[in-house]
Amino acid sequence: MASVPTPSAQPDDAPESYVGLDAADAERLARDRGWSTVRALPPGSIITMEYVAGRLNFEVEKGAVIRCWQG
Repeated sequence: MASVPTPSAQPDDAPESYVGLDAADAERLARDRGWSTVRALPPGSIITMEYVAGRLNFEVEKGAVIRCWQG
């Protein structure tokens, strides 16, 4: 039987620290802090709700992060 994969550890980071930052700067910072996937979305986007370890989501309006969450 195959072993159960171990999900990668998420960075010890506070998503709220990205709110108010320029989206490009926030993405660079998130990658520097260890996030494997960074996703920028416009407000009101329809997205699936699956949780992906190591992913950071930004809601971006007028080039700035207005909301941020993991997964």
